[in-house]
Amino acid sequence: MIQPQSQNSITYTRIIHLSHVIDIDIPQWSGDPTVEFETVAELNNDGYYLRRFSLGEHSATHINAPNSFHSYAMGIDQYPAQSLVVPAVVIDIRQATDANPDYALTVADVRAWEKQYGKISGGCVVILNTGWQKKWFDKSAFLNHDAEGIAHFPGFGSAATELLLDERQIAGVGIDTHGVDTGQDNTFAINRLVLEKPRIVLENLTNLDQLPPKGTTLAIAVLRLRGGSGSPVGVLAFVP
Repeated sequence: MIQPQSQNSITYTRIIHLSHVIDIDIPQWSGDPTVEFETVAELNNDGYYLRRFSLGEHSATHINAPNSFHSYAMGIDQYPAQSLVVPAVVIDIRQATDANPDYALTVADVRAWEKQYGKISGGCVVILNTGWQKKWFDKSAFLNHDAEGIAHFPGFGSAATELLLDERQIAGVGIDTHGVDTGQDNTFAINRLVLEKPRIVLENLTNLDQLPPKGTTLAIAVLRLRGGSGSPVGVLAFVP
């Protein structure tokens, strides 16, 4: 696990939610548990209001744990607290995804970003702004299945991810789609690659259009589920 660079303070002008509101009709992978809420106590009858909720570990805005793809690896409860407060950079590929929903981040995209903003520093999370967050309230558009049931949405390319992991030593990746892998990739190659290290994988992020290309710090609040394969997360962005 890559540890972020030591920082004793976070300088920010505003704080932004990067997590979607969890509701019963959010986009879900086929076969995932449905999101359910059940009232178990009411103010009029019990003196307080309380609900029970149920959802999958990889539902809504979430983090994937290494053991979701590698049986020998750690669960979500084992992430060190220090590893969950990390600097972030944002690579905007909206122009490319407007033309091609299957677009995958390339090495050239990384080089172009670095030419403009400087070399990506180690210990940060690299976030892709694909523009997919605007489709969140239309499940059909968000998952974008074709007639054969294959999803079409953008993600990270293998060569670019290997560069970021091996040469830039990043702490992880994040995206506003339902997967850091492109929708067509049912092997989850990018997830496997990143989590083998192990590093961070964040999916279904939102409000990425409010983040600058660099300078943001993320605080990732996981549910420490014993042996969990992942967890819905509350992600806060501290924007300079």
